[in-house]
Amino acid sequence: MSGEERGRDKIVSKPPAEPEKAIASGTPTLVIGPYPSRSAAGEGDRPPNLRERAARLGEAVGLAAAIDLAVVESLDVVIRAPRPATYLGKGKVEEVKGVIAAHGIKLVMMDTALTPVQQRNLEKEWGAKVIDRTGLILEIFGRRARTKEGTLQVELAHLDYQKSRLVRSWTHLERQRGGFGFLGGPGETQIEADRRIIQERMVRIERDLEQVKRTRTLHRAGRRRTPYPIVALVGYTNAGKSTLFNRLTKAEVFAEDLLFATLDPTARVVKLPHGAPVILSDTVGFISDLPTMLVAAFRATLEDVIEADVVLHVRDVSHGDTEAQAADVSAILRDLGVDPDRHEKLIEVWNKVDALPEHEREALLTRAAMRPAETRPVAISALTGEGTDRLLALIEDRLAGGRPVYRVTVSPSDGATQAWLHQEGEVLERRSDADGNAVLLVRIAPEKEPRLLRRAPGAKKVR
Repeated sequence: MSGEERGRDKIVSKPPAEPEKAIASGTPTLVIGPYPSRSAAGEGDRPPNLRERAARLGEAVGLAAAIDLAVVESLDVVIRAPRPATYLGKGKVEEVKGVIAAHGIKLVMMDTALTPVQQRNLEKEWGAKVIDRTGLILEIFGRRARTKEGTLQVELAHLDYQKSRLVRSWTHLERQRGGFGFLGGPGETQIEADRRIIQERMVRIERDLEQVKRTRTLHRAGRRRTPYPIVALVGYTNAGKSTLFNRLTKAEVFAEDLLFATLDPTARVVKLPHGAPVILSDTVGFISDLPTMLVAAFRATLEDVIEADVVLHVRDVSHGDTEAQAADVSAILRDLGVDPDRHEKLIEVWNKVDALPEHEREALLTRAAMRPAETRPVAISALTGEGTDRLLALIEDRLAGGRPVYRVTVSPSDGATQAWLHQEGEVLERRSDADGNAVLLVRIAPEKEPRLLRRAPGAKKVR
């Protein structure tokens, strides 16, 4: 391999000119929300966004804060239609230029997806680095990923994003390398070579990911053999899933008031009120307008949600945009093949009730109580633990649907059978008969019935 080729390989693995990689903590940043007017919303190929403009801009500021950017100013810009060259109109570009000069802005975050041409033109006009929503989310994901799968998925998505922006990022790309004599012609351009190197790296990552996915499939098959039911946490980013996960499992998963605080999936065993174990799985938070490349990249990470016996949809009910956030989560669940209207599988968890004023809290609880039992949400505070006992009891009830209940009589000397019943089933009731035997009412998974009957042939099915 020549020195030139080694240099190019190095450039591809660590692209120095990508603004989303070069930004430093505390960089003075301007966040722009270029949102269509209500009359233009939903026109053409753009689906309407249910969020209020202020909430969308607030979320964009939160995304910037998630990687420690110093947001100096934020602007809500009304647009009728994006301009091909600069996305914003000429007058607005000039106006923003003045804001950048007045505040010493070094980085502009546009809360939309920009084309490479738009990004390059805006950087020339403003004399500052420009990053779009996709690039910023990729940077956040890159910082949060810890597992091998997570880092591979982020790198794959970033290379896909980077491939279309080579013309903007690297100054040497307009040069052409001469072709080898026996091939004839001018040879491949430098940009073609760099794209080829990126494509080769993407193929290698996809191959590595397939191996990781196979390993995850084996682990999942092992869990099915256990078999413990799977309870998956889903929800909008920063809804409090990881805090709830820590509360229920007594684990110490990273949980902060940040967007995308959790990226890598985490699973722990939790005991339900009657002792039955379940696997609780924490997942990456959802967000509106998630880049398509990341939806595809993280589909494997969300396989626990697809296969879960119960899905907990955690909502931050203290957030002003909670209804729109819930709609986004439901849409992504449908994309994953999980029907959010399938009530026996999904439980809505209204989190952060402790953050509500008393009158709003009472109104919320009244609204929840008026819902039919099968769709009634559970109001909780993952931070204080309020309502988590009710949540665990409801999970147990949902999992119990269709599970048989047996009355089992066990002699006092048969401690092994009693221990097995407590470990593998749910002991609903226990009493002693006149002979001193333990009489247990046990609910058990259907696949464990044969083992139960082998251990206790006299067990009687009561329902």
